[in-house]
Amino acid sequence: MTATALIQASASSIDTLQYTAGTGGVIDSITTWLVDLMAAMGGFGTGVAVFLENLFPPIPSEVILPLAGFTAAQGHMSLPEAIIGATIGSVAGALALYAIAYAIGAERMRRLFDWLPLTEASDIDKANDWFERYGSPSVLVGRVIPIVRSLISIPAGIASMGLARFVALTTLGSAVWNTMLVMAGYLLGSRWNTILALLDRFQIVVAVLLVALVVWYAAVKLKHAR
Repeated sequence: MTATALIQASASSIDTLQYTAGTGGVIDSITTWLVDLMAAMGGFGTGVAVFLENLFPPIPSEVILPLAGFTAAQGHMSLPEAIIGATIGSVAGALALYAIAYAIGAERMRRLFDWLPLTEASDIDKANDWFERYGSPSVLVGRVIPIVRSLISIPAGIASMGLARFVALTTLGSAVWNTMLVMAGYLLGSRWNTILALLDRFQIVVAVLLVALVVWYAAVKLKHAR
């Protein structure tokens, strides 16, 4: 399949998805452009696409990552190239948000999100609540939670979380998430969008399991501390 045919097939699949009322056209256009980028530039284009998805949360990774796998399946890049590119893009995007939040603080971040299109200050509040509730492990857990996935870097930056720990947890969580979705797109091919219906339930189950694991780990540490 040529790059042009790939873009047309992907755009047709994207058109079947329902985004936030009144914004679907904008997101569709951005997503189609990112597909073009991945088809033309392979792993590097995938990294750029995922980097931008991290900086602009309304672009859904649930679409970008399976499309990266679909692009790899069409021979525009290898599967490892897609996964590695996506993970590098994830970490780079997370570090950018971490650095911005660290530099300007919570209130300026809230004002910035009120000013940017398709985002709200309440998005920052949700990420802050998640971080305050679970601490640094939330950087790992948050990688499978919609919206929080990208925004969890902001409270981590505001709280001056240790950079090495932040990078390690971000890399681990992103690598797992990216591998799963890129491989799904690779294996499903032109039917990549069938995975979208399953993701909401899957993310809830994974989040519950990860939170339970964090609570268990904290309880064990507390017991040994006594």
